[in-house]
Amino acid sequence: MNEITMLVGGERVAAASGQTFERRNPLDGSVATRAPAASTADARAAVDAAAAAFGEWSRLGPGARRALLLKAAAELEARAPRFIETMAAETGAAAPWAGFNVHLAAGMLQEAAAITTQVSGEVIPSDVPGSLAMAVRQPAGVVLGIAPWNAPVILAVRAIATPLACGNTVVLKGSELCPATHGLIVEALQAAGLPPGAVNFVTNAPADAAEVVEAMVAHPAVRRVNFTGSTRVGRLLAVTCAQHLKPVVLELGGKAPLLVLDDADLDAAVDGAIFGAFANSGQICMSTERLVVDERVADTFVAKLAARAVGLPLGDPRKGPVVLGSVVDRGTVERCNALIDDALAKGATLVCGGKAENTLMPATVLDHVTRDMRIYHEESFGPVKPVVRVAGVEAAVACANDNPYGLSAAVFGRDVARALEVARRIESGICHVNGPTVHDEAQMPFGGVKDSGHGRFGGKAGIEAFTELRWITVQTTPRHYPF
Repeated sequence: MNEITMLVGGERVAAASGQTFERRNPLDGSVATRAPAASTADARAAVDAAAAAFGEWSRLGPGARRALLLKAAAELEARAPRFIETMAAETGAAAPWAGFNVHLAAGMLQEAAAITTQVSGEVIPSDVPGSLAMAVRQPAGVVLGIAPWNAPVILAVRAIATPLACGNTVVLKGSELCPATHGLIVEALQAAGLPPGAVNFVTNAPADAAEVVEAMVAHPAVRRVNFTGSTRVGRLLAVTCAQHLKPVVLELGGKAPLLVLDDADLDAAVDGAIFGAFANSGQICMSTERLVVDERVADTFVAKLAARAVGLPLGDPRKGPVVLGSVVDRGTVERCNALIDDALAKGATLVCGGKAENTLMPATVLDHVTRDMRIYHEESFGPVKPVVRVAGVEAAVACANDNPYGLSAAVFGRDVARALEVARRIESGICHVNGPTVHDEAQMPFGGVKDSGHGRFGGKAGIEAFTELRWITVQTTPRHYPF
């Protein structure tokens, strides 16, 4: 069992009340982690510590920030075995997914190190004679980052890295489902030598989440909020941020379509679908959630897909290498089983897999899914995937856009110009031609449209999100006034 502490102002602390909460393994119910149950006072203390550290950190030169972020990347990678063990215990994640999390997160810290000298501005011509007018980007202040459990290393590091690179200080609110995993990230940053208070870490019991977040958002020192999680919680957070006039970047749910056009390389499409649909048991915001297949190639595609899906190793990730580990909780099992029952009752065909009795869920494919089935519309967030057969490009695009989400998408077709034109018509923040829906790079603008959120993480977009753009002028010659 992991027993962890919070980090406030460079000090390892428990909750002031001494209260804790437990995170249990989803497979056997054993206690994976015991963590502090922060109160609103604890949360405000973390923001106070970040505010106190802001002056020193924001004045630190870009080279010094770069060096610390590069050290943090190395410290993170050095902890890869511990991350793999901890993710398996807390969320049931398979080792390949945990390892990928660490690798990409280290890359995010390296990319953040590279952009410390890119926080720049411009000189803008002024109509006032002798006026030197500048648009200058400066650190915003304290950034509150709220990260989820499903890609815990990637998404928590994303909530921290670019804000730090821009000169902000950070409070990370750890997920109630993986507090030790998020704590390892903070441990790596602290080991890299970041000054006290530059990064602070708070954990809370599930029942206290709303009031802890409210206390931090309301704190005057918090100037930016970033959240990755469900659309339902994102809406609530957006309301809270609006009440306090706090800018927020939201990366929320998805129902990512993968379109297989009639001229697609079917083997390549199956490769992309298998990875996009079943990585981390389909528990990724970008997971392929609908396979939209031209009816002229559907029989062949579905047969190839099923042949691959049934061979994906499934098991307890603590006992050996698997592709499909445990899903995060029984709620996922119940939701996915209900989606299967509904689809089959309304005429869908079960191609492989099926309902699960525990959190070890097999790769499941449902064919001939139609619009009147729940799985056509609802995010499964599990390894249950619907195939929707369509007649031609227009029907494929209409199907792709027939939902309130718009995070990621993919289009497979040999005629790249045609596939690119299809991609342009899909309502999503991200779309890949002849690649999977699950793909991320630290320098890319990452985010969604519609109910998948607003704002962008990554690269120059991240700089824009976590800095203030100021207009500053210098009058270099005597200025004429009308009176």
